[in-house]
Amino acid sequence: MADTTVEIVLFDGFDELDAIGPYEVFENAAQAGASLETTLVTLEETDIVTASHDLRVESQGTLGEPDVLLVPGGGWTTANEGVRAAVEDGVLPDAVDERYTEGATVASVCTGAMVLAEAGLLEGRPAATHPVAEDDLEARAANVVDERVVDDGDVLTAGGVTSGIDLALWLVEREFGEDVSSEVSEEMQYERSDVFG
Repeated sequence: MADTTVEIVLFDGFDELDAIGPYEVFENAAQAGASLETTLVTLEETDIVTASHDLRVESQGTLGEPDVLLVPGGGWTTANEGVRAAVEDGVLPDAVDERYTEGATVASVCTGAMVLAEAGLLEGRPAATHPVAEDDLEARAANVVDERVVDDGDVLTAGGVTSGIDLALWLVEREFGEDVSSEVSEEMQYERSDVFG
């Protein structure tokens, strides 16, 4: 069994790269020797989740008790879709808050930060999100910073879409060392950005 479990929670309207970019980083880290297991999950049993650009993804299970819970963004600017629908529904923010209270590290990519804010995890914290949601995030008591990745210990946030790859590489480095994260970034031909925090 892996030392660290990561669950990436999917919902209809999530942005593909927000979830799949970090997933690939974590899978490559496991192949590079990190004791890490990554699963794409949903809140309830479902066969297929449809992402924001109509990619259909098969869930690998339902949300458990991961060491790291990652929430992608997508759909904040569209009524009744993606993150906006998840925030208005309230079930996902409640689940995120519950996992955080139980000791999970919680991370978001892009507008997934709005779910963390709704869960009450960003109040007074530095946080990043996609520029389209910065004003809304700030209105929910987060200290919005213009950074690709913000590490505030047990809560991490990343800015727009591709910054999820930076966030995942940083988590790999933080938990498993620079050698592993460097091997992964080289394998993926990805030039990393600095981390705030």
